[in-house]
Amino acid sequence: MENSQLSLFNEIEWPIYDYLVTYFPNDEFSELEYKSAQGGFPKDFWNTYSAFANSNGGFVILGATEKKGIIHLEGLSDEVIQQMQKYFWDNINNPQKTNRNILTNEDVRVIKLKDISLLAFHIPSAKRIDKPIYLTKNPFGNTFKRNHEGDYHCTDEEVRRMLADADSSLNHDGRILEGFSLDDIDESTLKKYRQVFASIKPNHPWLTLDTQEFLEKLGGYRKDRVTKKEGLTLAGVLMFGKESSILDQECTPNYFPDFREILTQDTTIRWTDRIIPDGTWECNLFQFYLKVWPRLSSSIPKPFQLKDGVRQEETPAHTALREAFVNALIHADYSANGNTIIEQRPEMFSFSNPGTLLVSINQYYHGGISECRNPSLQKMFLMIGSAEKAGSGVNKIMSGWDFAHWRKPFLKVDSQPDRLTLELPMTSIIPDETLQKLRDYFGDAIDLLGKEELIILSSCQIEGETSNYRLQFLIDQHKTEITRILQELCKQGFLESDNKGRWTTYHLNTEYNLSSNVDTSTKLNVDATSTPNVDTSDAPNVDTSNTPNVDTSNTPNVDTSDAPNVETSNIPNVDTLKNEQSQKRFTKEELYQLILRYCENEYRSAEQIAKNIQKDVKYLKNRIIPSMIEEKLLERLFPSIKNHPKQKYKKQDYLK
Repeated sequence: MENSQLSLFNEIEWPIYDYLVTYFPNDEFSELEYKSAQGGFPKDFWNTYSAFANSNGGFVILGATEKKGIIHLEGLSDEVIQQMQKYFWDNINNPQKTNRNILTNEDVRVIKLKDISLLAFHIPSAKRIDKPIYLTKNPFGNTFKRNHEGDYHCTDEEVRRMLADADSSLNHDGRILEGFSLDDIDESTLKKYRQVFASIKPNHPWLTLDTQEFLEKLGGYRKDRVTKKEGLTLAGVLMFGKESSILDQECTPNYFPDFREILTQDTTIRWTDRIIPDGTWECNLFQFYLKVWPRLSSSIPKPFQLKDGVRQEETPAHTALREAFVNALIHADYSANGNTIIEQRPEMFSFSNPGTLLVSINQYYHGGISECRNPSLQKMFLMIGSAEKAGSGVNKIMSGWDFAHWRKPFLKVDSQPDRLTLELPMTSIIPDETLQKLRDYFGDAIDLLGKEELIILSSCQIEGETSNYRLQFLIDQHKTEITRILQELCKQGFLESDNKGRWTTYHLNTEYNLSSNVDTSTKLNVDATSTPNVDTSDAPNVDTSNTPNVDTSNTPNVDTSDAPNVETSNIPNVDTLKNEQSQKRFTKEELYQLILRYCENEYRSAEQIAKNIQKDVKYLKNRIIPSMIEEKLLERLFPSIKNHPKQKYKKQDYLK
């Protein structure tokens, strides 16, 4: 059987993702796991089955192994594949092996790679009502989830939360709190809510109801027809309750909403302002919303705009921000450890809450599916126009941020402990200051990059590092194409990777040398429609009207009497010399002549010169160009600033 080795990073030579997309065209997947089958059906397959099903899904490939980022292709014979398929189907439907089969025949395929056969299993993310997927008949101690380290055993608390989330009949925030009464409701909070409700729906029939009836309509008070119990619900106390009642052991003792304003770059200052339960106010969710929302909304510009002749005080970006804020409050798991944290920074907003994602990550971004952990809280915010239902909230967040031309919001899903964090960056896709910093690092070489490459580099510059997974939410490319672009950027010297296989991250090569392995004569593999058409042989004239005011009064006078006698009329044609370069080495005089011809009428950067004459830019910048400056053959665009980041060169006027 053929055996080959391949780095995961180099997927162009063995594009396993391309094969998976071909064999499983309608499936989204987050992870890829390789397992050997030389000793029979791998025993740890079932751990991964449980982990993928309880997380974001993935693929398991039998007949290949991965060690230290290197894939070893072993392959499987047709006979072995048949045996393993039978073993799999016999066991996946055996309750002694696993509690539930969530795969169909379409999820198991044989992949052919030339003369090698592999067995591929697509394991989708299980539905909320099907979780947890566990081994044997006991979920405790036999349930797995996935993190960056691989498969791990879930704690008993994680299993209990999955079981609770799976029970569609269980209304989390509809739980009746025994021993609580209307005395646990803060009257001023409920009065303020009624006022807001009335301003939005002045003729609503609920406005005439008494306190208990009004709370009952909202889901804050409930009567159980079976047990005959009635009383305040968890949602009612969280939304309108007194602080002491909320923190009661029978309610939510871990409750701690936290707003942090961090508007300084001074690392010695933790925050510029903070709103937390401190005993000076009744810290229920509605009061927290009233205190925090004006702070958040005021930080977004409100351009003048009319709709039907009426000035609009909010933009789609405000709607997106409010939706993200309220989502953090209504989707939080208040039974879990950890608090809800809202952060406001100059460059972004962050909304973080304890709990798991009730839909898959792909369903989250696509929208349209409504799964809420606390439907009564959702209803309370919905009735005052501060929340969405029917799965449209995420769409409003994405479209609102796109309206402001800011980078896409990004959801981070963490485990151990379970936590969701939605980040809303307030920076454009490629901010001017970011582009300038990239130019400081890489010079004019970035002018040859396309849109996708610039977004990748800007993501690294802004966030410190990036990954294939992160970039899937920034650029409209399949993960395979993103890998190819990342590989090419590393090869070109723009990026460096940490070489950690599937969890590889990338950061800018801040030690980039313009002579490194950058072949600027070759355009990177990107969509040509998004790539500027750069022809350096006909570079545009430099508009010096916008360049810094250079004081030439102190520039030494040019004494042409000592200048070398250069006969420019006999300089060979540029294209002729370029064609001859592969056959011979230029003399110093020929190199001078070639550069002078190219820089005769326009200022050119060292990178443009290097590309045009196909010479190493480091050699030109360190040896040739300084000599030509010293010999008064070339002049600088910025003569008094030798290392100006936009430095360019032109043939001395007296030589023309």
